[in-house]
Amino acid sequence: MPKVQRTPSRPVYPTPTGLITSIDAEGRPNIITLGEVFNLSIREPIWVGIALRKATYSHELISAQREYVVNLPTSGMLDQVLQCGSVSGRDGVDKFAEFGLTAVPSEQVRPPLIAECPVNLECKVVDVLVTGDHDVFVGEVVVQHVADDLLNADGAFVLERFDTIVMMPGGFAGVGARLSPTIEWPPKR
Repeated sequence: MPKVQRTPSRPVYPTPTGLITSIDAEGRPNIITLGEVFNLSIREPIWVGIALRKATYSHELISAQREYVVNLPTSGMLDQVLQCGSVSGRDGVDKFAEFGLTAVPSEQVRPPLIAECPVNLECKVVDVLVTGDHDVFVGEVVVQHVADDLLNADGAFVLERFDTIVMMPGGFAGVGARLSPTIEWPPKR
């Protein structure tokens, strides 16, 4: 297969897309669209990361409050994903009201969950890593909320029921068909 060299840009893909909620000191929530949400530690402790430019309003809010929620949208929410990423909450836009999303109180953090997202991860910041043009917020997942229709009777995820959005070079894509038999995850050791 012939290959060409090119300047790297978003060199690892696909990556899960997230709607990240944060909150200001007065309790006003904000939403930012991110093309990358990533696992940092998957068991003990459970940490997820998000990377934000210092110039963003969400960076300011999460730095001050030390909490955020990762909300994983479905493909049916693509318009809202694009809209939330197109305006700044710093300008006073209530993205929940403006884009038809429902804020639901979290259990252990102040930023709200997005009801329309089938998976929500409440996170408390345990570290901030300065990395190039973004800062990585390391969040300990203190509560995971999962829509019950994504789980089987034993509480295990059913891959075929997911409708997740991922970021690819040049845009967003949906998750494709199953490629492997069901595997136990995380594996028992």
